[in-house]
Amino acid sequence: MAPFCLRGRFHHYNKSFKLHSKNGKRKSGMKNMQEKLRRLKAEMEEISEEQKNIREGQRKVREKFEAIESECEELKRETKTIIQQTARTQIKLALMFRIFKASQQADLATVANLKNLLREIVRRENEERQASGDN
Repeated sequence: MAPFCLRGRFHHYNKSFKLHSKNGKRKSGMKNMQEKLRRLKAEMEEISEEQKNIREGQRKVREKFEAIESECEELKRETKTIIQQTARTQIKLALMFRIFKASQQADLATVANLKNLLREIVRRENEERQASGDN
C-alpha cells in the first residue's frame, strides 16, 4: 500500500507543476529572473568600475596633497632661513651704526670693541655657510 500512497502524492505535485508550465508563468518567471540577473551583473560591473575610478582619483589627490605638503615644508624652512638672515643683517647694521656714532664721538675703545664683535659675527656666519655647504 505504501507505494500507492506515494504515487498519489507525486501525482498531485505533477499536476500543479503542469498547471504552472501550461500557464507559462514558470518559464516567464525564469526569463524575468535571468534578465534581472543580467541587469544586476551589469550594474555590479558599473559599480566596480566606478569604485576603481574613485580609488584612482583618491590616489591622485593623495599624491598631490603629499607634494603640496612637501613644498610647504620646504617653504617653511626657507622662510625660517630668511628670517634668521634678516635678523643677523639688522644686528650687523645696528653695530655699524654704533661704530659710526662712536667714531664721531672719538670713543676709540668702543669702536674697537664693536668692530671686534662685528668681525666675530661675520666669522660665525661664514663658518655656518661653509658647514651647511659641506652637507
